[in-house]
Amino acid sequence: MSAETSTVFVVDDDETVRRALTRLIRSAGYCVESFGSALEFLGPHRCPHGCACLVLDVGLPGLNGLELQSEMNAANRPVPTIFITGRGDIAMTVRAMKAGATDFLTKPVSDLDLLRAIDNALQQSSRALSNRVELDLIHGRMARLTPREREVLMLLVEGRLNKQVAYELGIGEKTIKAHRARVMEKMEARSFAQLVRFIDKVRTPLSPGQSAKR
Repeated sequence: MSAETSTVFVVDDDETVRRALTRLIRSAGYCVESFGSALEFLGPHRCPHGCACLVLDVGLPGLNGLELQSEMNAANRPVPTIFITGRGDIAMTVRAMKAGATDFLTKPVSDLDLLRAIDNALQQSSRALSNRVELDLIHGRMARLTPREREVLMLLVEGRLNKQVAYELGIGEKTIKAHRARVMEKMEARSFAQLVRFIDKVRTPLSPGQSAKR
């Protein structure tokens, strides 16, 4: 994911700091959008879809940085977040990292440290975006299946043999083979192992930084 296709959101109530951060990040080639408060960022049009990260001041007035992070996670809109603060402590850092933050930096933040943190956060965002795209494809393919094909699929990926699936569903083994072939075709799976991987992927819970829209 190139810098030109990535967006860095900066939320800091200190206008001087906000401008300095924006200039620095923009000089590295990233698209930057800055906000003076958490509520301003949380406007109804603020729902990042592409590769993005958030540079977030902890001590914001009103809704603070940690509360904003919680709001984003609760709304299933997690963004890899780099916290910056002048008064950090261990408990605050642990809380932020457990909620999915990628870095927790203390002011004054060195330019190099911040840019490295942004690069790391955007790499994570890119991986999560790729994962969401793949999950959407898998769910779209599963939607093509008939209820019976879905039943056959779930039994097969649990390790049942064709004859066991036939017995459990009360239909002929030849019919199961026909269903299996249609499932492979609709799921666009090149092998049964790949089909199993698809189903494992949609069953696997995602971390806060990787949540997928279902």
